[in-house]
Amino acid sequence: MTTFTKPKLTFEQFLDQCPEEGFYELVDGEIVSVRSTRNHDDVADFAADSFKDEIKRLNLNYVVKNTAVFRTITAKGIEQGRKPDVSVIDRDLWRSNRSAYAALDQPIKLAVEVTSTNWEDDYIDKLDEYQRLRIQEYWIVDYLAIGDRKYLGQPKEPTVFVFLLNADGEYDRNAFKGSERIISQTFPELKLTAEQILTA
Repeated sequence: MTTFTKPKLTFEQFLDQCPEEGFYELVDGEIVSVRSTRNHDDVADFAADSFKDEIKRLNLNYVVKNTAVFRTITAKGIEQGRKPDVSVIDRDLWRSNRSAYAALDQPIKLAVEVTSTNWEDDYIDKLDEYQRLRIQEYWIVDYLAIGDRKYLGQPKEPTVFVFLLNADGEYDRNAFKGSERIISQTFPELKLTAEQILTA
C-alpha cells in the first residue's frame, strides 16, 4: 500500500494559491481559513480605531491594517503566513511597493491578536514566531478569559497582554486588567484602559 502526503506549501505558493475572498493564514504548509465572531471583530476594530486616532492626532508615520499577511518562521524552520487581527506598519515599509499584495516579510511595529477558541496559537505559536521576526510589540487581547490559568491567574480574568521586545530579542510580558491604562511602546501617549478594549 502506498500513501501519499500532500506537499507543504511555501509562503510564495501560499500567496499564489490563497483565495481572494476571505481571510487566510499559512499554517504548517496548509491554507487555513481565519474566521471570527462579531464580538471578536468589534474588539479588533476598537483597537484599530484607537490606533488610527492616535496616528492622526500625532501625525505618526504608521498605517493600520487588518489585511496584512507576513512571513514568519517556526522553531523548526517552517514558513508560516500570519494575518494579525490588527497590524501597525511603518508607512514607508507599507508604501515601498504599493502594487504588491498585502504580504510582508519584514517586521511590523505592532501586532494585535484577539483570542478565540484556538487561543494556544496566540499565546504559544504566534508569540514565538513574532518574537523570531522581531516584531517590537505584540498584544494579546483575551476578552473571553479563555487562555490558561498560568497566564490569566485564578480566577481567570479578561486581560490585555503587551509583549515588548527587549535588547536580547526576547519578549517581556505586561498584563493589564480593568481600569489599568495600557502601556504601549509604539503609542506612549495612548489613553486606553484594558476595560475599554476588553468590553468593546
